[in-house]
Amino acid sequence: MEVAPEAKPPVCRIIDYGKYRYEQSKKTREAKKKQTIIQVKEIKLRPKTENHDFQFKAKHAERFLKEGNKTKVTMMFRGREMVHLNRGKLQLDRFADALKEVAVIEQHPKLEGRNMVMILTPKH
Repeated sequence: MEVAPEAKPPVCRIIDYGKYRYEQSKKTREAKKKQTIIQVKEIKLRPKTENHDFQFKAKHAERFLKEGNKTKVTMMFRGREMVHLNRGKLQLDRFADALKEVAVIEQHPKLEGRNMVMILTPKH
């Protein structure tokens, strides 16, 4: 195995390749143990969502954020509700305001077809 290829002459060492591969796989397993996987959890709302349901969903989102997951808040519009996009945006802003203690807005409300999407990440 080549140890220092830039040196003149290059430095090489004879090693047990099986042992070398085993140590490499051991290092990658240790690195995998330390990494955290962040999931994106989704909360779906409608422009006509009532106050109690809104608070219930906000509690769920708060739990997701405290667990360290990102939260995608989706405002779904059906039929003539597309006329009242401002109502949906206000509701999403209210949702972000309710979670301002534990969350930061990663992506502000953005319309994607018939859905308005906002992504929240946990505060550190």
